Amino acid sequence: MLAVFDLVVGVSNDAVNFLNSAIGAKVAKYKTIVSIAAFGVFVGAALSNGMMDVARHGIMTPEYFSFYDVMCVFLAVMVTDVVLLDVFNTLGMPTSTTVSMVFELLGGAFAIALLQIAHGTTAADGNLLSLGDLLNTEKAISVILGIFLSVAIAFILGIFVQWAARIVFTFTYRVNGRTTDQSGKMEGWLSSSLKIGIFGGLSVTAIFWFLLINGLKGCSLMTVDVKEVINQNKWLIIGGGIAVFSLLMTLLSAVRMPVLKFVVLFGTFALAMAFAGNDLVNFVGVPLTGLEAYQDYMANSNGDAQGFMMKSLMDSAHTPALYLVAAGVVMVFSLVFSKKAQNVVKTSVDLSRQDEGDEMFGSSGVARTLVRTSRSMANGIMAVVPISVAHWIDSRFNADSAVMKKGAAFDEIRASVNLVLAGVLVALGTSLKLPLSTTYVTFMVAMGTSLADRAWSRESAVFRITGVLSVIGGWFITAGVAFILCFLICISLFFGSFVAMAVATALAFFLIIRSHLRYEKYNKASEADKLFERILHCNDKTECWTLLRIHVGLTVKNSIRMVIADYEALTTAFFCEDYRRLKHACIEVDNQRKDMKRHRRKQIIALRRTDPMVSVEKGTWYFLIANSLSQMFYCLKRMGEPCKEHVGNNFSPVPGDYANHFLCFSKEILRLFNRAITSESTALIRDDALKLQSSLSDYRKSIINDIQTKQLNIESMTIFLNLVQESQELLSALRHTMRGISKLEYSETISSKSP
Repeated sequence: MLAVFDLVVGVSNDAVNFLNSAIGAKVAKYKTIVSIAAFGVFVGAALSNGMMDVARHGIMTPEYFSFYDVMCVFLAVMVTDVVLLDVFNTLGMPTSTTVSMVFELLGGAFAIALLQIAHGTTAADGNLLSLGDLLNTEKAISVILGIFLSVAIAFILGIFVQWAARIVFTFTYRVNGRTTDQSGKMEGWLSSSLKIGIFGGLSVTAIFWFLLINGLKGCSLMTVDVKEVINQNKWLIIGGGIAVFSLLMTLLSAVRMPVLKFVVLFGTFALAMAFAGNDLVNFVGVPLTGLEAYQDYMANSNGDAQGFMMKSLMDSAHTPALYLVAAGVVMVFSLVFSKKAQNVVKTSVDLSRQDEGDEMFGSSGVARTLVRTSRSMANGIMAVVPISVAHWIDSRFNADSAVMKKGAAFDEIRASVNLVLAGVLVALGTSLKLPLSTTYVTFMVAMGTSLADRAWSRESAVFRITGVLSVIGGWFITAGVAFILCFLICISLFFGSFVAMAVATALAFFLIIRSHLRYEKYNKASEADKLFERILHCNDKTECWTLLRIHVGLTVKNSIRMVIADYEALTTAFFCEDYRRLKHACIEVDNQRKDMKRHRRKQIIALRRTDPMVSVEKGTWYFLIANSLSQMFYCLKRMGEPCKEHVGNNFSPVPGDYANHFLCFSKEILRLFNRAITSESTALIRDDALKLQSSLSDYRKSIINDIQTKQLNIESMTIFLNLVQESQELLSALRHTMRGISKLEYSETISSKSP
């Protein structure tokens, strides 16, 4: 059962490796892309010879581990892997399933090894066992090395190869008998056919070679003799492939066949097949090894689980084809139906998107420093390059003159480079026995090609770099968390025996089911944001303005609802001295303030897609609304932080009569904000807000007078005075919001539903 769950969460995460390019370039319908990938996954899994040796004796030396020991390790690995990968899927972060499995095995085996050393376990010759005898740490070191190699090599080569490809093709090229140029300009039929043909020939040859070297290396049909023939004739195969495929692709391009589309789909199939054949061990290697250990125990032991040693696991695995086919079926269903797989793919596609859009990540200090440093280096290089050369290079990166497919994040040239370069690097790493990670290579190639394509503009670079750094950081976190968590779980299972094993398994199922239900709820809650996607893909400027009005109206309504909840929570928690609720409310305010900035950035992008005359005329009032909503959250932040510090320090509370008087005002404020999200007249709300603001002003003056004339606690009354002042500012921001709404005539749209 855990193997099935692990296949589901594992495929959901690794799907980004082979779906990213095809989905990002929109080379076909989503169902078509997934169907091709699913077929590749099934073929790769079914033809795999079950390379399970890593799970058997790649990390630990099983001849020194008893049946009870290996069962504790294997169960701890599966529980950790299922939960850990599901967390990454929920966050939409691609990670390496190989890294997670290797470090889980290392953590579990390390726990048992420490226990054996502590008990003074000896080998057959009587010598005490050491960590070197019980563990194979070289595998873990090679995986760490693979992280650095994959990140650096893939990113740098992605930049240079994509830059060269763009110099050759530009963004406006002739393909399938049509042009990607907005003005309709089209280069010559012969030259365009030759360029596409040669590029297609090189690409198909590279993908075919990757399929031979990596995709089929675990295939049962790939015998030693076949591998020897391939190695002896590799240059003949590569050279002949380039010649034959280049000629074929040139002819196909000349008769307007979709050469680039074929390259991308063929690359998707090859990567999917290689993934299933080689990474299958990450998901079912441990359970199948556990099954073989159980069968050996039942057949040869006398019922002594802690005394029967697992020498049989030192032999290579011979996995029955039935298990491989069954695993392939589960992987196909996971790929087709998993929504979390789409979430992980979305992260990679969004970070490499050519145009502007919703940025998933914020900015960080490291990213800002990298952007400034990169710009300084670029300016230094451009100062040396002749102006004529610089202008010619700029003309080759004419992205604004190009037309991409509707909904595409980048074009087919970049998608082809992503797949081809990733395949070449993985095949090269395999042939040279370098431990390159497929996940890291495909992701970093995509990031490198997007940087070379100038997709990271000054407006988006800091967000994209923060996203890339977050993903890379997650890779290292994967190794550390996998090791530590599996170590702790394995120790618990060893001492807790059957009870701990049953609890751990039940807990894993519970966490997965709860995560799935919560994710479904999250998806439904984020459906409203699809309105922004409609705006990005809308070519009618009038319709863009209509959709933007609705989007702003929904943002206003949702923001005011959050302000109501936060204001009520802050004021109530302060007077009740509920520190935990105050702390939670402050965190919510900070998160909502960041969300407000993200919504504002999206709406500014949408505003650029409207008619210039409309955006100039209405822009002032839109920014009044946006600034006023932001001011509301800043008011809440300035209100919440002092209150939290005051209550946290256990300072004296506000006297009861002042608190009761203010709570009457707060009820009026909340009632007014609730009226603001209905279809009530904005003018009436503004008038009532002004009156309430005036009453608060009078009350504030009386508080100041009381502080000077009465024996009151200065600390608590200062905080209370700040609460009253920020409540006034909150009402002022509401009045400005209502004014902007009335000017933009949003009264009818605030209460309307998104189409």
